[in-house]
Amino acid sequence: MNAVATASAWLKARTPIWNAWIAQSREPQRGLSIVDAQRRIDRYRAIARDLATARTLLPQSRARGALESLYLETHASIDVPSRLNTARLRQLFRDEIPAAVARLRPMILWMALLMAISALAGWWMISTFPDLISLSASPKMINDVEHGKLWTDDILNITPSSLLSVRIFSNNIVVSLMAFCVGVFFGLGSIYLVAVNGLMLGALLAFTRQHGLDGELFKFISAHGPVELSIICIAGAAGTSLGNALIRPGSLTRRDSFREESRHAVRVLIACAPLLIVCGLIEGFISPDPTFPLVTRLIVGWLYWLLMLVFLSGKWLRRPTA
Repeated sequence: MNAVATASAWLKARTPIWNAWIAQSREPQRGLSIVDAQRRIDRYRAIARDLATARTLLPQSRARGALESLYLETHASIDVPSRLNTARLRQLFRDEIPAAVARLRPMILWMALLMAISALAGWWMISTFPDLISLSASPKMINDVEHGKLWTDDILNITPSSLLSVRIFSNNIVVSLMAFCVGVFFGLGSIYLVAVNGLMLGALLAFTRQHGLDGELFKFISAHGPVELSIICIAGAAGTSLGNALIRPGSLTRRDSFREESRHAVRVLIACAPLLIVCGLIEGFISPDPTFPLVTRLIVGWLYWLLMLVFLSGKWLRRPTA
């Protein structure tokens, strides 16, 4: 009788709570806050505990069956994949990415200045000490230029444009991710990577100029170069911001400061990925094709650069105000 009385008392005490849980489970579940989600998880754990107790005290009761149904229903409402719907993507590209880019704008300008200074330094270095070109170019590249042709001249004869594009935009994404990730070394890694890219660009331009091929190199990079170099600067700025968060956390701990800055910087990288994919297509289909004249390449390059600015500003998704 004691076991029956205990089960009856427990059932009487818990029934109102279960009814409240059932009513809550039938309410619309759109736009859950973090607090609401945590409450649902806590309720799920409490239902699991009550179900285990009911299986012990009341194994053949209707209460056990009702709790099992409620447990399964609550489990299904928790164990669902995240939904990246159209509205969420629109908010990301219209509001969050432009805000993150605006936050990084001063750092992006500094990275662009660093790349320009590094390119001038590379130009001066090779113009003054031509033998140092081996620091920036492979033996094959040097040999091709010394024999009067660019290393890009026969690229389409070796690799089809489609495969070339995949390889190029994959490499570009890896370089951008690296420029971002090495920012954890207090920003020095990102600064180094941007500076090295500028130094190599200036060195190659100076080296090809010495052999009368600088115009051909400029023609090759004019279609994809503006956006590709800009994204390297953007990724470098995002990486440097991580280092800045570690050096100057402000009122936050270094961990929290790094986490907060990462949350903003990652949004910028999300926007850079599709831009780099299009860069790869341009570099695979247009840049190595000699049938495209310089004017066409310049139009493609700078028009795409302007489209990049509009894309990162989010204005293309904003409705005009009346």
